[in-house]
Amino acid sequence: MKTRSSLTGISIIVAALLATASAHAELKTESVTYDVNGESFSGYFAYDDEVSGKRPGILVVHEWWGHNTFARKQAERLADMGYTAFALDMYGSGKVAQHPDDAMAFMKAAMSNPDAVEARFMAAMSVLQKHPTVNPDQIAAQGYCFGGGVVLNMARRGVDLAGVVSFHGSLAAASTAEPGTIKPRIQVYTGGDDSFVPADQVGAFVTEMQTAGAALELVSYPGVKHSFTSPGADALGKQFDMPLAYNAEAAEDSWDRTGRFYDELFGQED
Repeated sequence: MKTRSSLTGISIIVAALLATASAHAELKTESVTYDVNGESFSGYFAYDDEVSGKRPGILVVHEWWGHNTFARKQAERLADMGYTAFALDMYGSGKVAQHPDDAMAFMKAAMSNPDAVEARFMAAMSVLQKHPTVNPDQIAAQGYCFGGGVVLNMARRGVDLAGVVSFHGSLAAASTAEPGTIKPRIQVYTGGDDSFVPADQVGAFVTEMQTAGAALELVSYPGVKHSFTSPGADALGKQFDMPLAYNAEAAEDSWDRTGRFYDELFGQED
């Protein structure tokens, strides 16, 4: 079922789950460090060196665990699609959590100052824009869980991005978007049984985006829980007694939709 508002460009989809396969390119990767206000942060580039000319760049914002292998893998998958991806760091070099208590502490420290969050995001965006393979005028951002909330809040703050994509991210607003301030097109993928993103939060987000005049597509997967894109979610959920679960069908469907979104966004359709 799909409903669309012709006035706001908002569509909401209750998705059927279809698995798809992705191609694999020959990749180049680069681990880098960069500074934000005197503090060191870790970043990871992935791109296909055989793609000619400059191409769009996509920022990848990690889960609340920090800049880890999962975030880097997502950057590599984007590189397979022909983009240059940069897995950024919102916590600071070396701050990768192995326990939810540490993840919560890192996340709270980062989110305690929204201006600092934006400064860290913008610094990473500048690093990506300066990469020799990147067209600096074609930048998007995608995030997971905590990172999904970050990219949505950057859209709310009027950051000049072509698009943002949130996978099982928080939809609660650090500050509500004002009408006309949101520049990027937005895609949101959420689980219908995600206790961290309940139905009332989803409804409030849709209303906020509608009022703001945002171009939004929101996909909800019935019965799917939090962290559905992460293959390690089941083990973490069991280890720490958290309502997490990987869902291969939702993971593949959301990735396929995201690929089509970027194709449309950057004019790369066949």
